[in-house]
Amino acid sequence: MAVFVALGAFVMTLLGGWTAGRVTDRRHLVLGLAGGLMLGVVGLDLLPEALEAAGGPVFGVPAALLLTVAGFLFAHVVERLLALRQAAHGADGHGGRTPEVGLTAAAAMVGHSAMDGVAIGAAFQVGGGMGVAVALAVIAHDFADGFNTYTITRLYGNARRRALAMLFADAAAPVVGAASTLLFTIPEQLLGGYLGFFGGALLYLAAAEILPEAHHDHPARSTLLCTIAGAGFIWLVVGLSE
Repeated sequence: MAVFVALGAFVMTLLGGWTAGRVTDRRHLVLGLAGGLMLGVVGLDLLPEALEAAGGPVFGVPAALLLTVAGFLFAHVVERLLALRQAAHGADGHGGRTPEVGLTAAAAMVGHSAMDGVAIGAAFQVGGGMGVAVALAVIAHDFADGFNTYTITRLYGNARRRALAMLFADAAAPVVGAASTLLFTIPEQLLGGYLGFFGGALLYLAAAEILPEAHHDHPARSTLLCTIAGAGFIWLVVGLSE
């Protein structure tokens, strides 16, 4: 049942990626919306779950928040190292961006989607009603996951073929994650730590890359409204899933 329900997340993820690919003539609006969706996912979905599951404080600070900062710094360091490596080889990259960063970020999205599938499977182990509630929440926000996965991959200069490959991987991940719960379960504390770390990396990409790019050539009010709408959409999804 969990695997069957996860197929809904598969479809919604593909739909989100398809939408991102169809509106290339409004790239600044796509990026603005993606930035808002990412901020909403981090602040309203990932961090609350991470704070609840990651365990107690470490030297006075919640472990989830420490891992969030670590994820933010990790994303920053990786991007800078890759950029320096390209500069050393005389490569200009794609507007100063390296395709490897986009692939790494998309891979993290795939990992997050796999954890969504695990969450569906674990919820069905608790009970059918719990499983349906969690599944509806996952399916609703997997549209944003697919949208962001495709957008991030393309933003860093990767070919459309690579972006589609990452999109399909992201779509299949919840199904694989749900199926894995038939074999084993992930400790709650480990899952919470992963969510915090991934949230920090996603926050870096949204605040330092996606949103500045969205407003670079088109500092329009419509772009800002798309960002607010993206965050508001995640708030609505989270609120309905409670």
